Amino acid sequence: MNVTEFLETPVASTDITFWDILFLVVVIAISVIIAKIVTANIRRALKDDIPKSDLEIILKIVYFGIIILGAIIALPSLDLSGILLAGGIVGVVIGFASQSVVSNFVSGLFLIIERPVRIGDNIAVEEIEGSVEDIRILSTVVKTYNGTYVRIPNERLFTSNITNYWRHVARRFSYTVGIRYEDDAQRAIRIIKDVIWQHPYALKNPAPSVFVDALGDNSVDINIYIWAPSRVWWGVRTELLWKIKTALEAEGIQIPFPQRTVWFPDGIRINSPEEKREA
Repeated sequence: MNVTEFLETPVASTDITFWDILFLVVVIAISVIIAKIVTANIRRALKDDIPKSDLEIILKIVYFGIIILGAIIALPSLDLSGILLAGGIVGVVIGFASQSVVSNFVSGLFLIIERPVRIGDNIAVEEIEGSVEDIRILSTVVKTYNGTYVRIPNERLFTSNITNYWRHVARRFSYTVGIRYEDDAQRAIRIIKDVIWQHPYALKNPAPSVFVDALGDNSVDINIYIWAPSRVWWGVRTELLWKIKTALEAEGIQIPFPQRTVWFPDGIRINSPEEKREA
């Protein structure tokens, strides 16, 4: 049997030949190549004009749209009635086995439509925290803060509580700074506010809040609430804390160490080190 006769041989008991299957594979392969070329050109043309998250969604729609179009073009050449009849049982088995795949696919569509997360957002999903690297049809890829990549099935992501740290334009953070009882709390508050107002990324609206919150065992506790742009929140938080500490110390206001005053009953006397040596 030569190659031509082999390609014209029907598959199983259907009217579909190996030639028809080869034609379908070739058309889909060409569709994939065209899809990659088109999406690469679109990415190059729009990368500076459209946000990355929006661009990735457009590219995915175009990519899979071209592949589906290629499959639609190739399918009419096949007589599917025989395959559907012969593969009915196999289709049922595959259907049960692919429930999670379909669920992840549908969840991925809802994530693209609803958009609770975008590429580049810092999120927390259950015990996973990190930056969203990619939103795919079946899964979402998150790069954790320690540099590892985690693939989250879209069904799990869609049905979980998502904390998106970057979705709101601003984010608040707080400190509690303790000063000595002999220090002037009002003066300390003024110094802290001056440091905050001088920082370029500490927001003026909402305004920062600085006030005495508690009289602790060892210190007067000053609470500090500051708003900063979400995308530079961590840098502002770490930088301002040190600046507040150094500014207070430069003005003679100290952060006290824990201390205890011990009272002894009358009549009890503690020998000095010299007296102990003499004894």
